[in-house]
Amino acid sequence: MIEDLRKGRFTLPAETGIDNEVKRIIEKWGADAIRNSDGTILSKELMDMAVKVYTTYLTVRNDQQWAYSHRDQLQMQYLMSKHNTAANEVLEIDLLDGYFNRQFEIDKDHDIKRYWEVIDRTSGELLDVNHWEFDCNTQKVVINNAKKWHRYTVSFLAYQVWDTTQMYNHLTNNWTTAPEMPYDAIHEETREHIFSYLDNWLKENPSVDVVRFTTFFYHFTIAYNDKAKEKFVDWFGYSASVSPKAMDEFEKVKGYRLRAEAFVDEGYYNSPFRVPSKEFLDWIDFVQGFVAENAKKCVDLCHSYGKEAMMFLGDNWIGTEPYGDYFGNIGLDSVVGSVGSGATLRLISDIPHVKYTEGRFLPYFFPDTFYEGGNPTKEAVENWVQARRAILRKPVERMGYGGYLSLALKFPEFVEKIEEITNEFREIHYKMEGTKAYTAKFKVAVLNAWGKLRSWQTNMVAHALWYKKIYSYVGVIECLSGMPVDVVFMSFEDIKKKGIPEDIGVIINAGDAGTAWSGDKYWVDDEVTGKLREWVHNGGGFIGIGEPTAYQHQGKYFQLSDILGVDREMGYTLSYTRHDKAQEETHFILQDQKSEIDFGEGMKYVYRVSDSTQILSMDNGDINLAVNEFGKGRAVYISGLPYTPENVRILLRALYWAAAKEEEMFTWYTSNSNTECAAYLQTGNVAIINNSDKVQETEVYRDKNSAVKLSLNPYEIKWICMEL
Repeated sequence: MIEDLRKGRFTLPAETGIDNEVKRIIEKWGADAIRNSDGTILSKELMDMAVKVYTTYLTVRNDQQWAYSHRDQLQMQYLMSKHNTAANEVLEIDLLDGYFNRQFEIDKDHDIKRYWEVIDRTSGELLDVNHWEFDCNTQKVVINNAKKWHRYTVSFLAYQVWDTTQMYNHLTNNWTTAPEMPYDAIHEETREHIFSYLDNWLKENPSVDVVRFTTFFYHFTIAYNDKAKEKFVDWFGYSASVSPKAMDEFEKVKGYRLRAEAFVDEGYYNSPFRVPSKEFLDWIDFVQGFVAENAKKCVDLCHSYGKEAMMFLGDNWIGTEPYGDYFGNIGLDSVVGSVGSGATLRLISDIPHVKYTEGRFLPYFFPDTFYEGGNPTKEAVENWVQARRAILRKPVERMGYGGYLSLALKFPEFVEKIEEITNEFREIHYKMEGTKAYTAKFKVAVLNAWGKLRSWQTNMVAHALWYKKIYSYVGVIECLSGMPVDVVFMSFEDIKKKGIPEDIGVIINAGDAGTAWSGDKYWVDDEVTGKLREWVHNGGGFIGIGEPTAYQHQGKYFQLSDILGVDREMGYTLSYTRHDKAQEETHFILQDQKSEIDFGEGMKYVYRVSDSTQILSMDNGDINLAVNEFGKGRAVYISGLPYTPENVRILLRALYWAAAKEEEMFTWYTSNSNTECAAYLQTGNVAIINNSDKVQETEVYRDKNSAVKLSLNPYEIKWICMEL
């Protein structure tokens, strides 16, 4: 490899005390930038080196003197008590029972009767404020005329007296520094202090080239339990953006007042799996507008000192939604985020309105991975190979790692492997030359209640974490992240207001019934169903996964069962006799299938509703895979689709079949499902990747009549030239 490809596009986490080792790794990994991590500092010698210097900046906890002297301006959170059953007319509710009292303190500064709510969770009734009191000494709410055997909760405000990220590091990585508290920029006094403090910091740190905001003002939702363990985590949660001041400002802007229940949401706290209410969407819009306006002031300050402004997509990222309406107003130079998969890579690399994006790859240099007997090399390779598929479609411009380099240096094999990975990353950019790989002539739309706002985030609970309930759906997005198709994210409201764009060839609806991802009540909105039926009937393709179009209504569960050709038995139609049987001949979708299909959790009790439905796979009488034609259009049903190389191929074939473009699939296509290719037509370079840990033989098709045979080593990427 030529020398130019051994340096650049890489950010190294550095720390004081190992300066010589840092210099060695800068050369070995080809770093052209160094950064500190939360809790570490860089020596003057390192900062004066001829490399770019990133420094983390924490807008709402850098000045702890301010936090401790303005405790009434700390950030707050709405919490809900446990459900308490009334055995008598008098019921006492301990508000912080089950919560970590080092994280929260009950708000006693604001009008409790104005901002708190007591709800009868048996009836859903909101209790009159005269029927309950708060005892400041016991920190309990007392209900005086409770209905016996009804359950009650209290929704209350609490100060965050320990910053979430710092608390996590104390509890996970054994930090011993003094606890820090986050202050709230909604207060004008604090907001102006944030700007003046940043201004002084910029003057005092001339060696810093890039200010890495981590991030701006509001942390995603995390509440710990009384055992100092995570109780509730929502990477998309807005619970920490709430305060009486913010609610009052919201009322001025939006013209109506929000209840506590708008935030507590029956204890679901507006999880992204919930179809968002108008109130919550209005709150998101309000917070985004506020954050963008004031984050821009921070960015402008950085620019006035000749420094770049970078945002970390995590920690305090709430309000900076990169696919929201206000993000472009901030004026950021770049975004860096953690890469835990192909989907999270695309979440970062597809972000608009920035000059460049950067991925922080795994593993994080923390003791939970870098311990005696651990295998960080294995994790690094698996993370890289999964992300590489997405990089070939839409790359981040830079890569790096995070944490404590001193830990990584104890694993020489890991150090060698990262050198290979960084060189491969640079080679990909060199071969791509900034161009885009070949994609299908049609676009794929992922349809859910969130649409564009949650691009590449569908069915996620927390950033790239595995959950049994949803891995069969996250797999769909993961498969798409490295496919030769352009993907857009569309909401039901988009369909109602704008219809379906002409360039969409296939729509995917994937998720459990009742969730935002499947759609819930949107499926009994005839404006939605009517437009979709017309579109499919005229030649569109529709793929449903799990419980698509699901809502029990008028004798049907899958409301587009006429399109899908299947429905799900909910117990109401057991009297009907069924004669479902899988067809024996091989269908186009399964022609590459060499082993048993992994449908993940799958879906029980799915059955055929149309004679035209072809059942491609069944298990114990339940349909896992079926196809159907509806007018000129086609539909595919899949019970679940975790990410595997085989499932990538099944979905790819399903997309082309649903779009009625089977022959076009063979344009830049590999015969072996463990391999994929990306063709850069403008440069004449084609990348072929092996996603497995075994040697693979494959044929690379330029078109259906032209192919070349190749052998690839485990995890290898091989480049070939084509005639232009």
